[in-house]
Amino acid sequence: MTEFQSGNLYVVSTPIGNLEDITYRAIKILSSVDLILCEDTRRTKILCSHYNIKTPLKSYYSYIERKRIREIIPYIKTGHNVALVSDSGTPSISDPGYVIINECINENIKVVPVPGATAFVAGVVCSGLPLEKIVFLGFLPKKVGKIKRLFYDLGSIKNLTVVFYQSPRRVKQTLELLMSIFGQNVKCVIAKELTKIHEQFIRGNIKEVYDKIYQTDIKGEYVIMFFKD
Repeated sequence: MTEFQSGNLYVVSTPIGNLEDITYRAIKILSSVDLILCEDTRRTKILCSHYNIKTPLKSYYSYIERKRIREIIPYIKTGHNVALVSDSGTPSISDPGYVIINECINENIKVVPVPGATAFVAGVVCSGLPLEKIVFLGFLPKKVGKIKRLFYDLGSIKNLTVVFYQSPRRVKQTLELLMSIFGQNVKCVIAKELTKIHEQFIRGNIKEVYDKIYQTDIKGEYVIMFFKD
């Protein structure tokens, strides 16, 4: 049985930093489909050039999702195979993807997962925090009030590891907010620049992590994790 059947959407995970973190199957599919949908063609072109992938690229990001769907659904239905990728990691996890995946399902188009790297999974498995119960919040809301309500809603759940993404300019403010809600002694881990040259894990209670972060130049991408018992 061959890998392909006509008219499939392949949801392909790509590296989150290190270009070697991609599966053989992902390379095979990206090389063989008729079209690759990607957030930024310039970013995906770097990956494709590295692995000598010649497949045509078309941009697919949040502001043009509806427009692209009107083009892509008929294209797939006429027998073309399409791969969906994000700039890094797994599409639809804090990245575009949900809309076209859901539309393909509604149109009886087969959606095929091609698993691989996801930043929050890479971070949490090496955090040293208990993993029996995990909740992933994606990117936090920008407004402090909404963040507070989100965390307060988790207040009654015991022995929970909470994972989320945060932009560099909001890391310190978020840690301050966590201390105000949960206290200073909650176990906390920050993963920075995962799989890249400057990869770093900062561990301790929230106050200790805050003190370490406060003394550093905050750049890059952050996964923040804490455990509430």
